[in-house]
Amino acid sequence: MTTERLRVLIVANMYPSPSRPSYGVFVADQVAALRATGEADVEVFHWDARRRPWRYALAALELALTRVDADVVHAHYGLSGVVALAAPRRIPLVLTVHGRDCHHAVVKRLTGLVARRAAAVVAVSDDLARRCPFPVTAVIPPGVDLEQFRPLPRREARARLGLDGAADRRLVIFPADPRRPEKRFADARALVDRLVAGECDVELRAVHGRPRAEMPLWLNAADAVVITSQREGYGLACVEALACDVPVLSTPVGVAPALLAGLDGCLCAPFDAVRWGAHLETVLARGDARIAGRAVAETQSLAETARRTLQLYRGLQTAVTR
Repeated sequence: MTTERLRVLIVANMYPSPSRPSYGVFVADQVAALRATGEADVEVFHWDARRRPWRYALAALELALTRVDADVVHAHYGLSGVVALAAPRRIPLVLTVHGRDCHHAVVKRLTGLVARRAAAVVAVSDDLARRCPFPVTAVIPPGVDLEQFRPLPRREARARLGLDGAADRRLVIFPADPRRPEKRFADARALVDRLVAGECDVELRAVHGRPRAEMPLWLNAADAVVITSQREGYGLACVEALACDVPVLSTPVGVAPALLAGLDGCLCAPFDAVRWGAHLETVLARGDARIAGRAVAETQSLAETARRTLQLYRGLQTAVTR
Protein backbone atom coordinates (compact mmCIF):
# COMPACT_ATOMS: atom_id res chain seq x y z
CA MET A 1 0.00 0.00 0.00
CA THR A 2 1.33 3.44 -0.89
CA THR A 3 2.42 5.74 1.91
CA GLU A 4 2.02 8.90 -0.15
CA ARG A 5 0.21 11.55 1.89
CA LEU A 6 -3.42 11.97 1.01
CA ARG A 7 -5.04 15.35 0.48
CA VAL A 8 -8.45 15.34 2.15
CA LEU A 9 -11.17 18.00 2.19
CA ILE A 10 -13.70 17.62 5.01
CA VAL A 11 -17.08 19.26 4.33
CA ALA A 12 -19.27 19.80 7.40
CA ASN A 13 -22.23 21.87 8.53
CA MET A 14 -21.23 21.24 12.16
CA TYR A 15 -17.84 22.35 13.47
CA PRO A 16 -16.60 24.02 16.66
CA SER A 17 -16.42 27.81 16.78
CA PRO A 18 -15.50 30.35 19.48
CA SER A 19 -19.20 30.90 20.21
CA ARG A 20 -20.03 27.16 20.22
CA PRO A 21 -16.86 25.23 21.04
CA SER A 22 -18.68 21.89 21.40
CA TYR A 23 -20.73 22.11 18.19
CA GLY A 24 -19.70 19.23 15.93
CA VAL A 25 -16.65 18.54 18.09
CA PHE A 26 -16.67 14.89 17.00
CA VAL A 27 -15.91 16.01 13.43
CA ALA A 28 -13.03 18.16 14.68
CA ASP A 29 -11.76 15.22 16.76
CA GLN A 30 -11.75 13.00 13.67
CA VAL A 31 -9.91 15.68 11.68
CA ALA A 32 -7.26 15.89 14.41
CA ALA A 33 -6.92 12.09 14.48
CA LEU A 34 -6.44 11.93 10.71
CA ARG A 35 -3.77 14.63 10.85
CA ALA A 36 -2.04 12.85 13.74
CA THR A 37 -1.43 9.79 11.56
CA GLY A 38 0.99 11.78 9.43
CA GLU A 39 -0.61 10.20 6.36
CA ALA A 40 -3.04 12.97 5.42
CA ASP A 41 -3.11 16.70 4.84
CA VAL A 42 -6.63 17.65 5.92
CA GLU A 43 -8.46 20.87 5.10
CA VAL A 44 -11.92 21.70 6.45
CA PHE A 45 -14.70 23.55 4.65
CA HIS A 46 -17.47 24.30 7.13
CA TRP A 47 -20.37 26.67 7.76
CA ASP A 48 -23.17 27.10 10.28
CA ALA A 49 -26.69 26.91 8.83
CA ARG A 50 -28.69 26.56 12.06
CA ARG A 51 -31.96 28.46 11.53
CA ARG A 52 -30.40 29.84 8.32
CA PRO A 53 -31.00 27.15 5.67
CA TRP A 54 -30.18 29.58 2.88
CA ARG A 55 -26.54 29.27 3.95
CA TYR A 56 -26.40 25.84 2.31
CA ALA A 57 -26.83 27.52 -1.06
CA LEU A 58 -24.11 30.06 -0.24
CA ALA A 59 -21.78 27.30 0.93
CA ALA A 60 -22.34 25.35 -2.28
CA LEU A 61 -21.61 28.44 -4.36
CA GLU A 62 -18.46 29.19 -2.37
CA LEU A 63 -17.23 25.60 -2.76
CA ALA A 64 -17.97 25.64 -6.48
CA LEU A 65 -15.80 28.77 -6.82
CA THR A 66 -12.99 27.32 -4.69
CA ARG A 67 -10.06 25.47 -6.21
CA VAL A 68 -10.15 22.04 -4.60
CA ASP A 69 -6.82 20.23 -4.57
CA ALA A 70 -7.80 16.99 -2.87
CA ASP A 71 -7.66 13.25 -3.40
CA VAL A 72 -10.88 12.74 -1.42
CA VAL A 73 -13.81 14.93 -0.40
CA HIS A 74 -15.46 13.69 2.80
CA ALA A 75 -18.85 15.11 3.83
CA HIS A 76 -20.34 14.61 7.30
CA TYR A 77 -24.17 14.53 7.26
CA GLY A 78 -26.43 14.31 4.26
CA LEU A 79 -27.03 18.05 3.88
CA SER A 80 -23.28 18.62 3.93
CA GLY A 81 -23.14 16.06 1.14
CA VAL A 82 -25.48 18.20 -0.94
CA VAL A 83 -22.98 21.06 -0.66
CA ALA A 84 -20.07 18.68 -1.36
CA LEU A 85 -21.61 17.90 -4.75
CA ALA A 86 -20.27 21.31 -5.82
CA ALA A 87 -16.72 19.91 -5.65
CA PRO A 88 -15.22 18.58 -8.90
CA ARG A 89 -16.83 15.27 -9.92
CA ARG A 90 -13.44 13.71 -10.64
CA ILE A 91 -12.66 13.65 -6.89
CA PRO A 92 -14.13 10.66 -5.00
CA LEU A 93 -16.83 11.71 -2.54
CA VAL A 94 -17.23 9.97 0.82
CA LEU A 95 -20.45 10.59 2.72
CA THR A 96 -20.78 9.78 6.44
CA VAL A 97 -24.33 9.60 7.76
CA HIS A 98 -24.92 10.16 11.45
CA GLY A 99 -28.64 9.55 12.06
CA ARG A 100 -31.08 12.30 11.18
CA ASP A 101 -30.02 12.05 7.55
CA CYS A 102 -31.50 8.53 7.48
CA HIS A 103 -34.87 9.13 9.15
CA HIS A 104 -35.98 12.77 8.62
CA ALA A 105 -38.44 12.69 5.71
CA VAL A 106 -36.94 15.55 3.68
CA VAL A 107 -33.29 15.20 4.70
CA LYS A 108 -33.42 11.45 4.00
CA ARG A 109 -34.46 12.05 0.40
CA LEU A 110 -31.72 14.62 -0.17
CA THR A 111 -29.18 12.30 1.46
CA GLY A 112 -30.29 9.51 -0.87
CA LEU A 113 -29.45 11.70 -3.88
CA VAL A 114 -25.97 12.31 -2.49
CA ALA A 115 -25.52 8.61 -1.70
CA ARG A 116 -26.10 7.70 -5.34
CA ARG A 117 -23.32 10.09 -6.39
CA ALA A 118 -20.90 9.14 -3.57
CA ALA A 119 -18.04 6.72 -4.11
CA ALA A 120 -18.57 5.42 -0.57
CA VAL A 121 -21.23 5.82 2.13
CA VAL A 122 -20.21 5.37 5.77
CA ALA A 123 -22.60 4.78 8.66
CA VAL A 124 -21.44 5.39 12.22
CA SER A 125 -23.02 2.19 13.62
CA ASP A 126 -24.35 -1.16 12.45
CA ASP A 127 -27.78 -0.14 13.76
CA LEU A 128 -27.79 2.97 11.58
CA ALA A 129 -26.51 1.00 8.57
CA ARG A 130 -29.51 -1.31 8.84
CA ARG A 131 -31.86 1.67 8.93
CA CYS A 132 -30.32 3.50 5.97
CA PRO A 133 -32.61 3.50 2.91
CA PHE A 134 -29.57 3.26 0.62
CA PRO A 135 -26.51 0.97 0.43
CA VAL A 136 -23.74 1.50 2.98
CA THR A 137 -20.11 0.81 2.07
CA ALA A 138 -18.60 0.71 5.56
CA VAL A 139 -19.39 1.17 9.24
CA ILE A 140 -16.86 3.44 10.97
CA PRO A 141 -17.55 5.02 14.38
CA PRO A 142 -16.88 8.74 14.88
CA GLY A 143 -14.29 7.87 17.52
CA VAL A 144 -13.97 8.72 21.21
CA ASP A 145 -11.13 10.75 22.72
CA LEU A 146 -9.67 8.25 25.21
CA GLU A 147 -7.18 10.80 26.52
CA GLN A 148 -9.93 13.16 27.57
CA PHE A 149 -12.49 10.56 28.62
CA ARG A 150 -10.82 8.37 31.21
CA PRO A 151 -11.61 7.20 34.75
CA LEU A 152 -11.19 9.68 37.59
CA PRO A 153 -12.04 9.22 41.29
CA ARG A 154 -15.69 10.11 41.76
CA ARG A 155 -15.05 12.38 44.73
CA GLU A 156 -12.37 14.26 42.80
CA ALA A 157 -14.72 14.80 39.85
CA ARG A 158 -17.49 16.06 42.13
CA ALA A 159 -15.13 18.37 43.97
CA ARG A 160 -13.87 19.89 40.71
CA LEU A 161 -17.48 20.50 39.67
CA GLY A 162 -18.31 22.13 42.99
CA LEU A 163 -20.54 19.27 44.07
CA ASP A 164 -18.86 18.80 47.46
CA GLY A 165 -22.18 19.05 49.28
CA ALA A 166 -23.43 16.02 47.35
CA ALA A 167 -20.31 13.91 47.83
CA ASP A 168 -22.22 10.90 49.17
CA ARG A 169 -25.47 11.34 47.27
CA ARG A 170 -26.26 9.06 44.33
CA LEU A 171 -26.11 10.94 41.04
CA VAL A 172 -27.61 9.82 37.73
CA ILE A 173 -26.65 11.73 34.57
CA PHE A 174 -28.89 12.21 31.54
CA PRO A 175 -26.34 13.25 28.86
CA ALA A 176 -28.64 15.03 26.40
CA ASP A 177 -30.89 18.04 25.93
CA PRO A 178 -34.12 17.19 27.83
CA ARG A 179 -36.09 19.43 25.46
CA ARG A 180 -35.49 17.13 22.50
CA PRO A 181 -38.48 14.78 22.37
CA GLU A 182 -36.57 11.86 20.82
CA LYS A 183 -34.31 11.77 23.93
CA ARG A 184 -37.40 10.95 26.08
CA PHE A 185 -36.30 12.72 29.24
CA ALA A 186 -39.70 11.99 30.78
CA ASP A 187 -38.76 8.31 30.94
CA ALA A 188 -35.53 9.10 32.77
CA ARG A 189 -37.44 11.36 35.13
CA ALA A 190 -40.03 8.65 35.82
CA LEU A 191 -37.26 6.13 36.47
CA VAL A 192 -35.51 8.24 39.08
CA ASP A 193 -38.80 9.41 40.65
CA ARG A 194 -39.64 5.74 41.18
CA LEU A 195 -36.44 5.23 43.15
CA VAL A 196 -36.94 8.43 45.14
CA ALA A 197 -40.44 7.24 46.06
CA GLY A 198 -38.76 4.11 47.42
CA GLU A 199 -36.64 6.37 49.65
CA CYS A 200 -33.48 6.13 47.57
CA ASP A 201 -31.39 9.31 47.89
CA VAL A 202 -30.70 9.89 44.21
CA GLU A 203 -30.58 12.95 42.00
CA LEU A 204 -31.10 13.15 38.22
CA ARG A 205 -29.21 15.80 36.28
CA ALA A 206 -29.52 16.56 32.59
CA VAL A 207 -26.09 17.63 31.35
CA HIS A 208 -25.89 19.26 27.93
CA GLY A 209 -24.36 22.31 26.34
CA ARG A 210 -21.52 22.31 28.88
CA PRO A 211 -17.91 23.08 27.94
CA ARG A 212 -16.24 20.04 26.42
CA ALA A 213 -13.66 19.83 29.21
CA GLU A 214 -16.43 19.44 31.78
CA MET A 215 -18.04 16.34 30.29
CA PRO A 216 -15.44 13.83 31.58
CA LEU A 217 -15.95 15.32 35.04
CA TRP A 218 -19.73 14.96 34.89
CA LEU A 219 -19.49 11.38 33.70
CA ASN A 220 -16.98 10.47 36.40
CA ALA A 221 -19.12 12.23 39.01
CA ALA A 222 -22.05 9.98 38.11
CA ASP A 223 -23.04 6.71 39.70
CA ALA A 224 -24.76 5.82 36.43
CA VAL A 225 -25.60 7.28 33.02
CA VAL A 226 -29.12 6.85 31.67
CA ILE A 227 -29.89 7.01 27.93
CA THR A 228 -33.59 6.64 27.14
CA SER A 229 -33.43 7.76 23.50
CA GLN A 230 -35.94 6.73 20.89
CA ARG A 231 -33.07 6.65 18.40
CA GLU A 232 -29.35 7.39 18.15
CA GLY A 233 -27.21 7.24 15.05
CA TYR A 234 -24.22 6.30 17.16
CA GLY A 235 -24.52 7.24 20.83
CA LEU A 236 -21.26 9.01 21.68
CA ALA A 237 -22.29 9.66 25.30
CA CYS A 238 -22.65 5.93 25.86
CA VAL A 239 -19.10 5.26 24.67
CA GLU A 240 -17.65 8.22 26.59
CA ALA A 241 -19.25 6.90 29.79
CA LEU A 242 -17.79 3.45 29.13
CA ALA A 243 -14.37 5.04 28.62
CA CYS A 244 -14.73 6.40 32.18
CA ASP A 245 -15.82 2.97 33.51
CA VAL A 246 -19.24 4.35 34.48
CA PRO A 247 -22.35 2.09 34.35
CA VAL A 248 -24.73 2.79 31.46
CA LEU A 249 -28.43 2.01 31.11
CA SER A 250 -29.54 2.46 27.50
CA THR A 251 -32.32 1.67 25.11
CA PRO A 252 -31.16 -0.56 22.20
CA VAL A 253 -30.16 2.31 19.92
CA GLY A 254 -27.02 3.15 17.97
CA VAL A 255 -23.94 1.31 19.16
CA ALA A 256 -25.36 0.41 22.59
CA PRO A 257 -26.54 -3.15 21.74
CA ALA A 258 -23.09 -4.09 20.45
CA LEU A 259 -21.07 -2.53 23.27
CA LEU A 260 -23.23 -3.13 26.35
CA ALA A 261 -24.03 -6.80 25.71
CA GLY A 262 -22.72 -8.91 28.58
CA LEU A 263 -21.05 -5.95 30.30
CA ASP A 264 -21.62 -6.36 34.03
CA GLY A 265 -23.36 -3.37 35.60
CA CYS A 266 -24.82 -2.15 32.30
CA LEU A 267 -28.27 -2.64 30.81
CA CYS A 268 -29.38 -2.41 27.18
CA ALA A 269 -33.12 -3.00 26.82
CA PRO A 270 -36.32 -1.25 25.76
CA PHE A 271 -37.36 1.16 28.49
CA ASP A 272 -39.43 -0.38 31.24
CA ALA A 273 -39.64 1.54 34.50
CA VAL A 274 -39.84 -1.61 36.63
CA ARG A 275 -36.94 -3.47 35.01
CA TRP A 276 -34.75 -0.40 34.69
CA GLY A 277 -35.61 0.67 38.23
CA ALA A 278 -34.54 -2.69 39.67
CA HIS A 279 -31.29 -2.61 37.71
CA LEU A 280 -30.47 0.97 38.66
CA GLU A 281 -31.24 0.28 42.31
CA THR A 282 -28.74 -2.61 42.23
CA VAL A 283 -26.09 -0.41 40.62
CA LEU A 284 -26.59 2.37 43.18
CA ALA A 285 -26.45 -0.09 46.07
CA ARG A 286 -22.89 -1.01 45.09
CA GLY A 287 -21.62 2.36 46.24
CA ASP A 288 -18.67 3.80 44.35
CA ALA A 289 -18.67 0.93 41.87
CA ARG A 290 -17.11 1.03 38.42
CA ILE A 291 -17.43 -1.28 35.44
CA ALA A 292 -14.91 -2.73 33.00
CA GLY A 293 -16.05 -0.40 30.24
CA ARG A 294 -12.81 1.11 29.04
CA ALA A 295 -11.63 -1.99 27.22
CA VAL A 296 -14.86 -1.90 25.23
CA ALA A 297 -14.52 1.83 24.51
CA GLU A 298 -10.99 1.29 23.20
CA THR A 299 -12.48 -0.48 20.18
CA GLN A 300 -14.07 2.89 19.32
CA SER A 301 -10.94 5.02 19.67
CA LEU A 302 -10.11 7.98 17.46
CA ALA A 303 -6.93 6.20 16.38
CA GLU A 304 -8.95 3.21 15.16
CA THR A 305 -11.41 5.50 13.39
CA ALA A 306 -8.56 7.30 11.62
CA ARG A 307 -6.95 4.00 10.59
CA ARG A 308 -10.16 2.65 9.08
CA THR A 309 -11.02 5.95 7.41
CA LEU A 310 -7.59 6.16 5.78
CA GLN A 311 -7.96 2.56 4.63
CA LEU A 312 -11.22 3.55 2.92
CA TYR A 313 -9.60 6.60 1.33
CA ARG A 314 -6.69 4.50 0.03
CA GLY A 315 -9.06 2.00 -1.51
CA LEU A 316 -10.90 4.75 -3.37
CA GLN A 317 -7.63 6.29 -4.52
CA THR A 318 -6.50 2.92 -5.89
CA ALA A 319 -9.80 2.48 -7.74
CA VAL A 320 -9.46 5.92 -9.36
CA THR A 321 -5.91 5.29 -10.59
CA ARG A 322 -6.69 1.91 -12.18
